Amino acid sequence: MLFVAGPTASGKSAVALELAQRVGGEIISADSMQVFRGLDIGTAKATGEERSRVRHHLLDVAAPDEPFDAARWLGLAKAAFDDIRGRGRAAIFCGGTGLYFSAWFKGLDAPAPADAALRAELESRPLEELLVELQARDPARFASIDRCNPRRVVRAVEIARFRATRPEPAILPPAAGATQSTIVVLERPTAELRVRIDVRVDRMFREGLVEETRALLDAGLGRERTALQAIGYRQVVEHLRGDRDLAATVALVKTKTWQFARRQMTWFRHQLPVTWLTIEGGEAPSATAERVFRAAMEGPMPAGCRRSGDPG
Repeated sequence: MLFVAGPTASGKSAVALELAQRVGGEIISADSMQVFRGLDIGTAKATGEERSRVRHHLLDVAAPDEPFDAARWLGLAKAAFDDIRGRGRAAIFCGGTGLYFSAWFKGLDAPAPADAALRAELESRPLEELLVELQARDPARFASIDRCNPRRVVRAVEIARFRATRPEPAILPPAAGATQSTIVVLERPTAELRVRIDVRVDRMFREGLVEETRALLDAGLGRERTALQAIGYRQVVEHLRGDRDLAATVALVKTKTWQFARRQMTWFRHQLPVTWLTIEGGEAPSATAERVFRAAMEGPMPAGCRRSGDPG
Protein backbone atom coordinates (compact mmCIF):
# COMPACT_ATOMS: atom_id res chain seq x y z
CA MET A 1 0.00 0.00 0.00
CA LEU A 2 1.12 3.52 -0.80
CA PHE A 3 -0.63 6.60 0.59
CA VAL A 4 -0.32 10.02 -1.06
CA ALA A 5 -2.12 12.89 0.65
CA GLY A 6 -1.95 16.66 0.68
CA PRO A 7 -3.93 19.84 0.24
CA THR A 8 -5.87 20.64 -2.87
CA ALA A 9 -3.69 21.65 -5.85
CA SER A 10 -0.55 20.17 -4.30
CA GLY A 11 -0.10 17.84 -7.28
CA LYS A 12 -0.87 14.56 -5.52
CA SER A 13 -3.05 13.15 -8.32
CA ALA A 14 -0.29 13.48 -10.91
CA VAL A 15 2.17 11.91 -8.49
CA ALA A 16 -0.19 9.01 -7.76
CA LEU A 17 -0.54 8.38 -11.50
CA GLU A 18 3.22 8.19 -11.86
CA LEU A 19 3.48 5.87 -8.88
CA ALA A 20 0.76 3.57 -10.19
CA GLN A 21 2.46 3.26 -13.56
CA ARG A 22 5.82 2.66 -11.92
CA VAL A 23 4.76 -0.10 -9.53
CA GLY A 24 1.94 -1.65 -11.54
CA GLY A 25 -0.74 -0.24 -9.29
CA GLU A 26 -4.26 1.11 -9.19
CA ILE A 27 -5.55 4.22 -7.43
CA ILE A 28 -8.14 4.28 -4.65
CA SER A 29 -9.56 7.79 -4.31
CA ALA A 30 -9.71 9.25 -0.80
CA ASP A 31 -11.75 12.31 -1.77
CA SER A 32 -15.18 12.93 -0.25
CA MET A 33 -16.54 14.79 -3.29
CA GLN A 34 -15.14 12.69 -6.13
CA VAL A 35 -17.45 9.87 -5.03
CA PHE A 36 -20.41 11.77 -6.51
CA ARG A 37 -21.42 11.30 -10.13
CA GLY A 38 -21.71 14.53 -12.10
CA LEU A 39 -19.22 16.45 -9.96
CA ASP A 40 -16.28 16.30 -12.35
CA ILE A 41 -14.88 19.75 -13.06
CA GLY A 42 -15.22 21.18 -9.58
CA THR A 43 -13.57 18.18 -7.92
CA ALA A 44 -10.68 17.89 -10.43
CA LYS A 45 -11.69 14.29 -10.99
CA ALA A 46 -9.39 12.07 -13.05
CA THR A 47 -10.04 12.45 -16.76
CA GLY A 48 -11.01 9.65 -19.12
CA GLU A 49 -7.48 9.60 -20.49
CA GLU A 50 -6.00 9.26 -16.99
CA ARG A 51 -8.42 6.48 -16.12
CA SER A 52 -7.44 4.66 -19.30
CA ARG A 53 -3.80 4.76 -18.19
CA VAL A 54 -4.44 3.70 -14.60
CA ARG A 55 -7.52 2.10 -13.11
CA HIS A 56 -9.23 4.28 -10.49
CA HIS A 57 -11.54 3.14 -7.71
CA LEU A 58 -14.17 4.99 -5.64
CA LEU A 59 -14.94 7.59 -8.28
CA ASP A 60 -18.62 8.09 -9.26
CA VAL A 61 -19.91 5.55 -6.73
CA ALA A 62 -22.79 7.69 -5.41
CA ALA A 63 -25.58 9.77 -6.91
CA PRO A 64 -25.23 13.45 -6.01
CA ASP A 65 -28.49 13.38 -4.05
CA GLU A 66 -27.67 10.44 -1.80
CA PRO A 67 -25.81 10.50 1.52
CA PHE A 68 -22.24 9.28 1.64
CA ASP A 69 -20.11 9.02 4.76
CA ALA A 70 -16.75 7.72 5.96
CA ALA A 71 -18.23 4.37 6.96
CA ARG A 72 -19.43 3.73 3.43
CA TRP A 73 -16.09 4.87 2.02
CA LEU A 74 -14.21 2.52 4.36
CA GLY A 75 -16.28 -0.45 3.29
CA LEU A 76 -15.83 0.30 -0.40
CA ALA A 77 -12.12 1.01 0.05
CA LYS A 78 -11.53 -2.30 1.81
CA ALA A 79 -13.36 -4.13 -0.97
CA ALA A 80 -11.37 -2.29 -3.65
CA PHE A 81 -8.11 -3.02 -1.86
CA ASP A 82 -8.92 -6.73 -1.56
CA ASP A 83 -9.77 -6.81 -5.27
CA ILE A 84 -6.54 -5.05 -6.24
CA ARG A 85 -4.42 -7.25 -4.01
CA GLY A 86 -6.19 -10.37 -5.25
CA ARG A 87 -5.10 -9.56 -8.78
CA GLY A 88 -1.49 -9.08 -7.72
CA ARG A 89 -1.54 -5.31 -8.10
CA ALA A 90 -0.45 -2.49 -5.78
CA ALA A 91 -2.94 -0.06 -4.21
CA ILE A 92 -2.16 3.67 -4.16
CA PHE A 93 -4.50 5.67 -1.94
CA CYS A 94 -4.67 9.30 -3.04
CA GLY A 95 -6.72 12.22 -1.74
CA GLY A 96 -7.11 15.06 0.66
CA THR A 97 -9.99 13.91 2.87
CA GLY A 98 -8.23 13.35 6.16
CA LEU A 99 -11.18 11.56 7.75
CA TYR A 100 -10.92 8.80 5.16
CA PHE A 101 -7.24 8.22 5.93
CA SER A 102 -8.09 8.23 9.64
CA ALA A 103 -10.84 5.66 9.07
CA TRP A 104 -8.40 3.40 7.21
CA PHE A 105 -5.72 3.64 9.90
CA LYS A 106 -7.81 3.98 13.07
CA GLY A 107 -11.29 2.71 12.23
CA LEU A 108 -14.45 4.67 12.98
CA ASP A 109 -16.08 5.48 16.30
CA ALA A 110 -19.72 4.92 17.04
CA PRO A 111 -21.68 7.71 15.36
CA ALA A 112 -23.57 10.23 17.45
CA PRO A 113 -27.24 9.22 17.34
CA ALA A 114 -29.83 11.55 15.87
CA ASP A 115 -31.30 13.80 18.54
CA ALA A 116 -33.84 16.27 17.19
CA ALA A 117 -34.06 18.22 20.45
CA LEU A 118 -30.29 18.61 20.73
CA ARG A 119 -30.02 19.59 17.07
CA ALA A 120 -32.70 22.26 17.51
CA GLU A 121 -30.99 23.58 20.64
CA LEU A 122 -27.62 23.83 18.92
CA GLU A 123 -29.04 25.41 15.79
CA SER A 124 -30.65 28.12 17.93
CA ARG A 125 -27.32 29.16 19.43
CA PRO A 126 -25.00 31.75 17.85
CA LEU A 127 -22.26 30.26 15.73
CA GLU A 128 -19.63 31.98 17.88
CA GLU A 129 -20.83 30.12 20.99
CA LEU A 130 -20.76 26.80 19.19
CA LEU A 131 -17.19 27.43 18.08
CA VAL A 132 -16.11 28.22 21.63
CA GLU A 133 -17.60 24.93 22.83
CA LEU A 134 -16.07 22.98 19.96
CA GLN A 135 -12.63 24.43 20.66
CA ALA A 136 -12.88 23.36 24.28
CA ARG A 137 -14.18 19.86 23.55
CA ASP A 138 -12.26 18.97 20.36
CA PRO A 139 -9.37 21.34 19.58
CA ALA A 140 -8.16 19.29 16.61
CA ARG A 141 -11.57 19.34 14.95
CA PHE A 142 -11.91 23.05 15.71
CA ALA A 143 -8.59 23.74 13.98
CA SER A 144 -9.59 21.99 10.75
CA ILE A 145 -13.33 22.65 10.40
CA ASP A 146 -14.91 25.24 8.11
CA ARG A 147 -15.92 27.72 10.82
CA CYS A 148 -18.24 29.57 8.46
CA ASN A 149 -20.40 26.49 7.87
CA PRO A 150 -23.03 26.32 10.67
CA ARG A 151 -24.26 22.88 9.61
CA ARG A 152 -20.82 21.31 10.01
CA VAL A 153 -20.13 23.14 13.26
CA VAL A 154 -23.41 21.95 14.77
CA ARG A 155 -22.64 18.36 13.77
CA ALA A 156 -19.12 18.60 15.18
CA VAL A 157 -20.46 19.79 18.54
CA GLU A 158 -23.00 16.94 18.53
CA ILE A 159 -20.23 14.42 18.00
CA ALA A 160 -17.97 16.04 20.61
CA ARG A 161 -20.72 15.92 23.22
CA PHE A 162 -21.54 12.31 22.42
CA ARG A 163 -17.93 11.19 22.73
CA ALA A 164 -17.55 13.02 26.03
CA THR A 165 -20.44 11.11 27.59
CA ARG A 166 -20.02 7.72 25.88
CA PRO A 167 -16.43 7.02 24.86
CA GLU A 168 -16.55 3.78 22.89
CA PRO A 169 -14.06 1.78 20.86
CA ALA A 170 -14.19 1.88 17.07
CA ILE A 171 -17.23 0.04 15.73
CA LEU A 172 -15.58 -0.27 12.32
CA PRO A 173 -12.02 -1.54 12.71
CA PRO A 174 -9.08 -0.15 10.77
CA ALA A 175 -7.82 -1.95 7.71
CA ALA A 176 -5.61 -4.97 8.29
CA GLY A 177 -1.95 -4.05 8.13
CA ALA A 178 -2.64 -0.32 7.98
CA THR A 179 -0.27 0.53 10.81
CA GLN A 180 2.62 -0.88 8.79
CA SER A 181 2.16 1.75 6.09
CA THR A 182 3.20 5.40 5.80
CA ILE A 183 1.12 8.36 4.70
CA VAL A 184 3.22 10.72 2.61
CA VAL A 185 1.80 14.24 2.64
CA LEU A 186 2.90 16.61 -0.11
CA GLU A 187 3.45 20.24 0.79
CA ARG A 188 4.52 23.25 -1.23
CA PRO A 189 5.74 26.73 -0.29
CA THR A 190 2.79 28.95 0.61
CA ALA A 191 3.16 31.36 -2.31
CA GLU A 192 3.48 28.54 -4.82
CA LEU A 193 0.44 26.68 -3.50
CA ARG A 194 -1.67 29.85 -3.68
CA VAL A 195 -0.66 30.35 -7.32
CA ARG A 196 -1.48 26.74 -8.13
CA ILE A 197 -4.90 27.12 -6.49
CA ASP A 198 -5.63 30.29 -8.48
CA VAL A 199 -4.60 28.60 -11.72
CA ARG A 200 -6.74 25.56 -10.95
CA VAL A 201 -9.82 27.65 -10.13
CA ASP A 202 -9.45 29.70 -13.32
CA ARG A 203 -9.18 26.48 -15.32
CA MET A 204 -12.30 25.03 -13.70
CA PHE A 205 -14.37 28.04 -14.70
CA ARG A 206 -12.96 27.95 -18.24
CA GLU A 207 -13.81 24.27 -18.51
CA GLY A 208 -17.43 24.85 -17.51
CA LEU A 209 -17.92 24.78 -13.75
CA VAL A 210 -20.90 27.14 -14.02
CA GLU A 211 -22.54 24.95 -16.66
CA GLU A 212 -21.85 21.78 -14.68
CA THR A 213 -23.46 23.30 -11.58
CA ARG A 214 -26.46 24.53 -13.56
CA ALA A 215 -26.95 21.05 -15.01
CA LEU A 216 -26.99 19.55 -11.50
CA LEU A 217 -29.62 22.06 -10.41
CA ASP A 218 -31.67 21.50 -13.55
CA ALA A 219 -31.58 17.76 -12.82
CA GLY A 220 -33.34 18.48 -9.54
CA LEU A 221 -30.43 18.44 -7.12
CA GLY A 222 -31.32 20.69 -4.20
CA ARG A 223 -28.73 23.27 -3.29
CA GLU A 224 -28.78 22.07 0.32
CA ARG A 225 -27.46 18.64 -0.68
CA THR A 226 -23.97 17.71 0.47
CA ALA A 227 -22.69 17.51 -3.10
CA LEU A 228 -23.56 21.15 -3.78
CA GLN A 229 -22.07 22.29 -0.48
CA ALA A 230 -18.59 21.54 -1.85
CA ILE A 231 -16.31 24.51 -2.41
CA GLY A 232 -16.83 25.86 -5.87
CA TYR A 233 -20.31 24.44 -6.34
CA ARG A 234 -21.78 26.30 -3.37
CA GLN A 235 -20.40 29.64 -4.59
CA VAL A 236 -21.59 29.01 -8.16
CA VAL A 237 -25.08 28.17 -6.87
CA GLU A 238 -25.08 31.53 -5.09
CA HIS A 239 -23.93 33.20 -8.31
CA LEU A 240 -26.72 31.55 -10.30
CA ARG A 241 -29.34 32.81 -7.88
CA GLY A 242 -27.95 36.35 -8.24
CA ASP A 243 -25.96 36.79 -5.05
CA ARG A 244 -22.79 38.00 -6.83
CA ASP A 245 -21.36 38.42 -10.30
CA LEU A 246 -19.04 35.92 -11.95
CA ALA A 247 -15.79 37.77 -11.28
CA ALA A 248 -16.58 38.04 -7.58
CA THR A 249 -17.55 34.36 -7.54
CA VAL A 250 -14.24 33.28 -9.05
CA ALA A 251 -12.36 35.38 -6.50
CA LEU A 252 -14.41 33.92 -3.64
CA VAL A 253 -13.79 30.34 -4.79
CA LYS A 254 -10.05 31.05 -4.81
CA THR A 255 -10.22 32.38 -1.26
CA LYS A 256 -12.36 29.49 0.01
CA THR A 257 -10.11 26.94 -1.68
CA TRP A 258 -7.02 28.45 -0.06
CA GLN A 259 -8.71 28.41 3.35
CA PHE A 260 -9.67 24.79 2.77
CA ALA A 261 -6.10 23.87 1.83
CA ARG A 262 -4.86 25.38 5.09
CA ARG A 263 -7.42 23.35 7.05
CA GLN A 264 -6.28 20.20 5.27
CA MET A 265 -2.68 20.88 6.27
CA THR A 266 -3.73 21.53 9.86
CA TRP A 267 -5.66 18.27 9.96
CA PHE A 268 -2.72 16.16 8.81
CA ARG A 269 -0.43 17.89 11.29
CA HIS A 270 -2.58 16.88 14.26
CA GLN A 271 -4.54 13.73 13.46
CA LEU A 272 -2.16 11.10 12.10
CA PRO A 273 1.56 10.28 12.02
CA VAL A 274 2.67 11.20 8.52
CA THR A 275 5.80 11.86 6.51
CA TRP A 276 5.94 15.35 5.01
CA LEU A 277 7.52 15.79 1.61
CA THR A 278 8.27 19.31 0.41
CA ILE A 279 8.02 19.96 -3.34
CA GLU A 280 9.98 22.92 -4.62
CA GLY A 281 9.47 24.82 -7.85
CA GLY A 282 8.96 22.95 -11.09
CA GLU A 283 9.79 19.45 -9.90
CA ALA A 284 8.25 16.90 -12.29
CA PRO A 285 5.63 14.49 -10.93
CA SER A 286 7.90 11.59 -11.90
CA ALA A 287 10.66 12.93 -9.65
CA THR A 288 8.23 13.48 -6.80
CA ALA A 289 6.86 9.96 -7.27
CA GLU A 290 10.37 8.56 -6.84
CA ARG A 291 10.79 10.51 -3.59
CA VAL A 292 7.35 9.45 -2.35
CA PHE A 293 8.27 5.82 -2.95
CA ARG A 294 11.53 6.20 -1.05
CA ALA A 295 9.81 8.03 1.82
CA ALA A 296 7.18 5.31 2.07
CA MET A 297 9.88 2.66 2.29
CA GLU A 298 11.79 4.60 4.96
CA GLY A 299 8.76 5.09 7.21
CA PRO A 300 7.46 8.14 9.11
CA MET A 301 9.80 10.99 9.99
CA PRO A 302 10.14 12.02 13.65
CA ALA A 303 7.58 14.59 14.80
CA GLY A 304 8.29 18.07 13.51
CA CYS A 305 10.67 16.92 10.75
CA ARG A 306 10.36 17.37 7.01
CA ARG A 307 11.92 15.79 4.00
CA SER A 308 13.27 18.56 1.81
CA GLY A 309 12.81 19.23 -1.87
CA ASP A 310 16.22 17.74 -2.64
CA PRO A 311 15.60 14.61 -4.75
CA GLY A 312 18.87 13.18 -3.47
